Amino acid sequence: MPETDPGPAVEAGPPDPLQPPVEDSSVSRGAFRALRHRNYRLYFFGQLTSLAGTWMQSAAQAWLVLKLTNSATMLGVVSFAQFTPILLVGLFAGVIVDRVDRRRLIITTQILLMLSAFTLAALTWTGTVRVEYVILLAAFNGTVGSFDMPGRQSFVVEMVGYDDLANAIALNSMMFNSARMLGPAAAGLLIAWLGIGTCFFLNGVSFLAVIWSLTQMEIPTRVIAGGGTRMIHQLREGLAYVWSNRPLFYQLALAAVTNGFGYQYLVLVPLFAKNVLHGDARTYGFLVAIQGLGSVIGAVTLASRVSTRGMRNNLLVGLFLSAIGIVVFGISRSFPLSLAAQFVIGAGLTNFRASNNTLVQMFVNDDLRGRVMSTYQLAAVGMTPVGALEVGYVGSHLGPMKAVVICGAIILVSGIVLLTSLKSVGMDEEPS
Repeated sequence: MPETDPGPAVEAGPPDPLQPPVEDSSVSRGAFRALRHRNYRLYFFGQLTSLAGTWMQSAAQAWLVLKLTNSATMLGVVSFAQFTPILLVGLFAGVIVDRVDRRRLIITTQILLMLSAFTLAALTWTGTVRVEYVILLAAFNGTVGSFDMPGRQSFVVEMVGYDDLANAIALNSMMFNSARMLGPAAAGLLIAWLGIGTCFFLNGVSFLAVIWSLTQMEIPTRVIAGGGTRMIHQLREGLAYVWSNRPLFYQLALAAVTNGFGYQYLVLVPLFAKNVLHGDARTYGFLVAIQGLGSVIGAVTLASRVSTRGMRNNLLVGLFLSAIGIVVFGISRSFPLSLAAQFVIGAGLTNFRASNNTLVQMFVNDDLRGRVMSTYQLAAVGMTPVGALEVGYVGSHLGPMKAVVICGAIILVSGIVLLTSLKSVGMDEEPS
């Protein structure tokens, strides 16, 4: 990215200092209070529709790769291609997010992702799809997503303000996992009835909902701090902030280890559905959907927890629940037991990820939010390519069951380290 000045920044006066939310605010205002903001209501329902389509495509894409190659390694390669761009452009994307109108940025990324979905649908319907094309489109989606993810996460505070930020993050998690419950289940049925290409096409259509919702919002002018500052200087400023804030740094390290390696067991779920449980696309769809159901239930409990202490407790509970669930899933040859394990994993995964995200965001000034969230994205998602290749390799050489148990063990060890080292990771006191 060139180091050029983008022109004069939009000024609207000095930003208000952010203050941590009141500890008992969740009790006084309800678990769904962020929906009282019109802009967030538009975003919530538009994004819910779009995410259902995205999860439907994710399930269909995994099944397509399995159909084309029947290879755990290729499942890992596709995941590697999708998430590698975050390592290459993720940090620069955070600087861009802090320098531009975030709503326009998100609209642009959604349009590009929509066109990608339509392209994959066309390739599938015409019978010309090859695994190489899937890999290239996955890499394109990953590049666009490198800007979309920190843009969306940074945009939340503009819709709800700081007081309702933690609640909105929890509701985002509930939205995300509701879509994860609906999308793969729909994909399993649609693949059986209408074919894989239909899933890709419907995902493309679903982006229209969130694009429309974004155009209908009334967002006040945002202060763009340091608009004339060189990009490299702003990038260094963001990294220096993360490094100097040790509790924040350790939260990002925790996200990197667990998301990059432990939770990559998901790469092997299609292989489990087909080769271990001897099922079909519907089996895979239900395995992912039941995890989404567990995640939704976990997110409901989070929506009323605003205090930092409550979020930290949920962080620990989430780690241990998901670790136990993944180990059970790895040794299970029974479909009902695998469903139960996926449900537990979903509840734990949501508690961990949403609490981790909230603890990162709660005390970040808005002029640094894009850079901090892009660093969080790099930690939480950027290690995914390495983890996906590792899990795919181990799954091919040691078998998928052993690979999944190893993933669960990594998360379990992370939880034990966190539990025994609360003070060293800054979790025994309120962040400042």
